[in-house]
Amino acid sequence: MKRMLTMAVVLCALIAPAAAAHGYPETIPLPDGWQPEGIATDGDTFFSGSRATGAIWRGDLRTGRGDVLVEPWGGAALGMKVDRHDRLFVAGGGTGTARVYDADDGDLLREYALAEAPTFINDVTLTRRAAYFTDSQARALYVLDLCGKRLPREARTLPLTGDFAIDDDPETFELNGIAASKDGRKLIAVQSRLGKLFLIDPRSGDTEEIDLGGASVPNGDGLLLDGRTLYVVQNQLNRIAVIRLDRGLDDGRIVRELTDDDFDVPTTIAERGRYLWAVNARFSTPPTPDTPYDVVRVSR
Repeated sequence: MKRMLTMAVVLCALIAPAAAAHGYPETIPLPDGWQPEGIATDGDTFFSGSRATGAIWRGDLRTGRGDVLVEPWGGAALGMKVDRHDRLFVAGGGTGTARVYDADDGDLLREYALAEAPTFINDVTLTRRAAYFTDSQARALYVLDLCGKRLPREARTLPLTGDFAIDDDPETFELNGIAASKDGRKLIAVQSRLGKLFLIDPRSGDTEEIDLGGASVPNGDGLLLDGRTLYVVQNQLNRIAVIRLDRGLDDGRIVRELTDDDFDVPTTIAERGRYLWAVNARFSTPPTPDTPYDVVRVSR
């Protein structure tokens, strides 16, 4: 009897991970013609915006079902994050704006004019005190200072100094994805044009290039920082670089690369449990109203 119980325990231990994996589909379809780029998660709920219309889709990671949370408005919805007050912060791309929505009902809480053309508000990260937006055509971050549930009336510009420099050509892509340390005292952003990573002081705007031992992350896009492990989506290369950083976050090494047969130019990632979720932007596929798009589950 004891032997049978032991075997049962072992069998359950083997079955449990497989059952957990089967609890989430490998891919989740988005509406045809959606043209996604950003993704954010809040528990088993995910959000993905349309770069073509500014609409936002809200879905369930387990069932794959979802519906439109924010209707098309003629803008763009790129990088996004959800805060503890159920607010969705969204980068507005070439509109030069940021929007904050109620993540429950999709109501627009506030819109911020961040910059004038040429501009491309690309991604956002959150700390308890602020939301930080990147501009892929400027040497600056745009900051929303947060105080509990109160949103600021205006955004402020944080000029960047130090190692980070930009090209004079307004068509180049500079800062893209951004992530914050758990304590909010450090930010990390990727420069797509050169494949470099920068550590940013969120108070002063001082930047320091992160030493990758001679390596780089070309086509760097969305970032996710989990402790001292940094995930960097390399969109056109269809992979995610996994970087182990030192305690100061200013030095790191690429320890592995994640790939998936379902990748088709992934741009940004979010996390839920032991999985990453990457959205396929399919930049190399001409968009039509019938072009399919999806979200891909990635094992860490």
